[in-house]
Amino acid sequence: MASEPLILAFDTSAAHCAAALLSGDRVLAMRGEEMSRGQAERLMPLLEELLAETGAEWADLSRIGVGTGPGNFTGIRISVSAARGLALALEIPAIGVTSFEATPVSAGHLPAVRAPRDQVYLARPGEAPALFAAASVAEPLTFPPDPADFAVEIARVAARKAPGDAPAPLYIRPADAAPSREAAPRILS
Repeated sequence: MASEPLILAFDTSAAHCAAALLSGDRVLAMRGEEMSRGQAERLMPLLEELLAETGAEWADLSRIGVGTGPGNFTGIRISVSAARGLALALEIPAIGVTSFEATPVSAGHLPAVRAPRDQVYLARPGEAPALFAAASVAEPLTFPPDPADFAVEIARVAARKAPGDAPAPLYIRPADAAPSREAAPRILS
């Protein structure tokens, strides 16, 4: 379809389902939908809508960009597994992009992601990403843009990154869910 590389990017790491389709650096379509639930059911239809809106086909894609977090555990797994499956099926690279990489920042600012309980995820230069109490952070912070623009930024970063390992979730804190306290079922032979 296009002579420029066609990049499909998407993210469900927060309370949204967002996607963008770029041809080179030109945005062909972008969409962001706020939602606290239902990303798993909405993601593939949203991607189909973007492709249909632009006249593109799955086979036209050059690569996939996917938001890897940090953020909502289930949301991250939805996007990452979809990207990995599509990349395998289409035989194209899937490029994982952290929220820190996809957040445009001004000089002196740190990219940050809101976390539960008045906390923020930060990636200070030269340090591993970590979770901090928001009140304890002195530096000026920049948070990800609205979901549709965020998907565009993920696509732009994915266009620049060299393909490598399959995308993997960026988890910074343990899950809120606790393992079952019930004894494992006994298997009868």
